[in-house]
Amino acid sequence: MAIPFPPAVTAVLLLALSNVFMTFAWYAHLKEMQHRPWFIAALISWGIALFEYLLQVPANRIGYTTLSLPQLKILQEVITLSVFVPFAVFYMHQPLKLDYLWAALCILGAVYFIFRS
Repeated sequence: MAIPFPPAVTAVLLLALSNVFMTFAWYAHLKEMQHRPWFIAALISWGIALFEYLLQVPANRIGYTTLSLPQLKILQEVITLSVFVPFAVFYMHQPLKLDYLWAALCILGAVYFIFRS
């Protein structure tokens, strides 16, 4: 099956989708299931995380055809922050903090160093 995008773009798209599932698996239970036993939240989170892995594993395999392992890891961190901040603000109703900007700038520095020639 031919992939319509370059491998790095495909990896980014799949990692972004996998991060949506990951973020909900890790944190949504704090809002939605706070009155249920932890093991119920864990089982539901594992079910959600299955979809994360179904996207994340092919994303890393595809991305690894053109990106190095450290580049994939830093890319994952950028995507994680890009997904987490809107989730925290809009879904969990956390205040938007300037600290998110500082964290993003630190990760931007990591991107620079890991992707430079």
